[in-house]
Amino acid sequence: MQTINKENIQQLMDLFYAKIRKNPELGPIFNNAIGDTDELWDKHKVKIGNFWQGMLLGEGNYNGSPMKAHIDLPPFPKEFFNIWLTLFEESLKKIFNEQDTKLILTKAQMIASRFQYMLYETKH
Repeated sequence: MQTINKENIQQLMDLFYAKIRKNPELGPIFNNAIGDTDELWDKHKVKIGNFWQGMLLGEGNYNGSPMKAHIDLPPFPKEFFNIWLTLFEESLKKIFNEQDTKLILTKAQMIASRFQYMLYETKH
């Protein structure tokens, strides 16, 4: 298993988003927001990979507003965050050791909790 670096973050994006695209609940939401071509998905994976590089390595050139992007989506069930986290954890375990998986998953859970709070607990 690898340590966290730019290359395996991009590997994570490839593996994770392949799972998302196939998922019957999340796939349609993401396809609607991103588009359904490989080119558009590749751009999204690079963008989100840059987000995770910033979160995990303190580098990357992520430029965006992830909270706004999620608030602007059509409403979806809160439970879909659990599906997202499950697919993310499955992907992490295929690439990273247990310690790095826990570290990254904890950050993802914190982000998901914040998004859920903003989407479902507050008026925006």
